[in-house]
Formats: sequence, C-alpha cells, structure tokens
Amino acid sequence: MEIGFIIIFIFLGMMVGSFLNVCADRLPAGKSIVYPPSHCSACRRRLKAKDLVPVFSYLWLHGRCRYCRAPIPRRLLWVEVGTGVLFGLACWRYGLSLELLVTLVYSSIFIVLLVIDLERRLILNKIVYPSMVLALLVSGLFSIPHFLPPVGIVPRIIPALVGGGIGLVLFFLVAIISRGGMGWGDVKMAALVGLVTGLHLVFVALLLAVITGGLVAGILLALKIKRRRQAIPFGPFLSLATIVTLLWGSSILGWYWGLFG
Repeated sequence: MEIGFIIIFIFLGMMVGSFLNVCADRLPAGKSIVYPPSHCSACRRRLKAKDLVPVFSYLWLHGRCRYCRAPIPRRLLWVEVGTGVLFGLACWRYGLSLELLVTLVYSSIFIVLLVIDLERRLILNKIVYPSMVLALLVSGLFSIPHFLPPVGIVPRIIPALVGGGIGLVLFFLVAIISRGGMGWGDVKMAALVGLVTGLHLVFVALLLAVITGGLVAGILLALKIKRRRQAIPFGPFLSLATIVTLLWGSSILGWYWGLFG
C-alpha cells in the first residue's frame, strides 16, 4: 500500500475519531449526536470550524477552550490520535478492500464502546443491538476471508451465528459463576464480538481479552492501585482484543497452529 493512501486514512481516522468523541459524550446521556452542533461544555459557546480540526486544534489551543479557557478533556485528543493510527494500520494491512471497510466500521463501534465503558461503566444496548444486526447483515451478504471464510456449502451467516453463540454462552457462564464479577453488558458485548469475528476467530478475540484483562488486573493489584474486590470494566479489553483480531487475528491463529505443526 502506497504511503500516500496510508496518510490519507490517518487523517480520515482523526476526523472519524472526532465524531466518535461526540458519540461517546452524547449517547450515554440520551442526546442527539447531530444536534446541537459542537460547543464548549463549560461556556456553551458554539465552536467554529477552526476549533474543530482534529488533533491540531487541541494542540494549537494548548488543550483549552478558545473562548473561556476551560480545559478540554485529554480523552478527545487520544481518541482522535488513536483512531487515526488505527485507520492507518488498517489501510496498511488490507489496502483498499472490503476487509478495510469492514475493519474501519467495526473498529469505530468498538472504540465508542471502549470509551463509554471506561468512563461510565456502561455498555449501551442502543449500540450493541444495532451492531449485532449490522454484523449479521455483513456476514450474510459478503464473503470476507480474513474474518468469515466460507465453510464448504454452509451459508456465510452460520459461522457468525456460531461465533456469537460461543461468546454469549461462555460469558453467560462466567457472569453466573462470578456472581456479579462480570456484568450482563459484557455478556451481550461478547456475543457481538463473536458475531463480528465469527467461528473462525472468536476464540482469538476472547482469549486476548481475558489475557490482557487478567494481566492489567494483576498489575493494578500488585501496585496496590486496585483493591482485590474492586471491579474494573471488562468492555475495554473486549474492544481492544476485537480490534487486534480484526487486524491480525488470522496471523495470530496461523502462528498458534504453527506451534503444533
């Protein structure tokens, strides 16, 4: 993939990241993501185009509102930067292809889920359920070798449904056994992860989430940043693991099977 296309997608990702910030701010509050236009949360003044250039406006304004000098949350910057990097990586990985489009759409959804769960401990049905429908439509309409390869004469939608069922059942059992240690939102999100990754890659995504979640929890306990009974949101780990799986899941699976080849 030419470097020019990658740079274009990095800037596109920054712009999409700006919109994802709006979604993460407004959806939990039940507000419209299109109206009112962007404004400062402190002084309520409507922001102009020069205030909304992704990443660059934040840096130029030193992280403060141009009008009232109130600090702008750093999360806005990190989401824009992270989404830009992610779009660039996806372009480099897949080029201009259907896999690229699907990866960008799904990754954007999981970024919003990540931010909301990290900040508010919420996994919103209004995001998860429509995303499930989208995943079923994508799996039924398109053949995407890296995610949902055809299995003989089995319809493409079947591996997605099986993957969703695996995620749902496994995390349902964990939620029951843990007695509140894992929320029902995580169960529904695991089902979404399975629908997105399909039977082909669902175990890669779920295993990555469990490993990274366990490592982070262990580090926080060791550093005494977290008490033993203090829960940490698991949605961000599911989100990050799914994004990694969308980008490199097939390679990870191939490497794993190669260990026993």
